[in-house]
Amino acid sequence: MPIVHIDLIEGRNEEQIKGLVSDVTKAIVKNTGAPAEHVHIVLNEMQKNRYSVGGNLKSDEK
Repeated sequence: MPIVHIDLIEGRNEEQIKGLVSDVTKAIVKNTGAPAEHVHIVLNEMQKNRYSVGGNLKSDEK
């Protein structure tokens, strides 16, 4: 049972999220042989003010 964790910054719409999990599932199935119904994906969406790169919050970017 493959379990995939994806961390990303909030801001994608439902269609983008559905496309992401569909594409990731297909890649896991193709490369591991696991059935799609056994592929688990956990999405963690972070607020921009809870993620920093180089000491700068993503929410401060223009």
